[in-house]
Amino acid sequence: MPILRFRDDRPTLIGVVHLPPLPGSIRYGGLDISTIVDFAVRNARVLDEAGFDAVILENFNDYPFRARVREPETIASMAVITREVVKSVNIPVGINLLRNSGPEAVAIAAVTGASFIRSNAYCEAIVSAEGLIEPVAREVLEAMTRLNTKVTVLADIFVKHASPLHRMTVEDVARDCVERALADALIVTGSRTGEPPDPLLLRRVIKAVNTKVLVGSGINPNNINDYREAHGFIVGTYLKDEEGQIDLTKARNMVNAVKALTKP
Repeated sequence: MPILRFRDDRPTLIGVVHLPPLPGSIRYGGLDISTIVDFAVRNARVLDEAGFDAVILENFNDYPFRARVREPETIASMAVITREVVKSVNIPVGINLLRNSGPEAVAIAAVTGASFIRSNAYCEAIVSAEGLIEPVAREVLEAMTRLNTKVTVLADIFVKHASPLHRMTVEDVARDCVERALADALIVTGSRTGEPPDPLLLRRVIKAVNTKVLVGSGINPNNINDYREAHGFIVGTYLKDEEGQIDLTKARNMVNAVKALTKP
């Protein structure tokens, strides 16, 4: 399986496929699983064709979310979808199982060939619309140990749609997330989906840790230059057309914008 690697010549570009509501979600409308698989495969292939470095599969439309996914049908569906996408693209595949189901995502990755996960509350307690959400770093690492596997962890800090339940600085959270919770890379976001972070926040996190830091929301070709210090970008909202499909032209525009940041 392809492994997520960070490029030396330019930032790594990861596209997000926002899946239709899955079985187990209260918004699930009975869509056949094969139709959802086809949607995921088709959109992941668009990202692959456009030149993205990796793809994340996300149960974006399962809101309102639980703090952790407990419905076995949702986890089973994500596993089936992920396996088919892994077999259909040449780039690494990751999983973001909302709201904060990092251990469950590790289990899915281990049996499907996905290589990385995104965890929204990996190393800090937060309060959000889903309630109080506790960090899952220990459980994520325990799952890897049980399954004898290594899955790359991209960990949000000061994540969107939430407030931290602490008074720590972003620098201290970043250091703890890497040094004590063993995250492989960090993600900074704006306050909501589709909103970019404060560029100063990105610079503070990059300066605080000796690891990769990605921007996880609000990036598009028009503002990317403001975040040129980032080691990578996770892009979802900008790429979608009115029907929620990934637009190939937009995807290529995003790739070209990142290439323009290439170091001399």
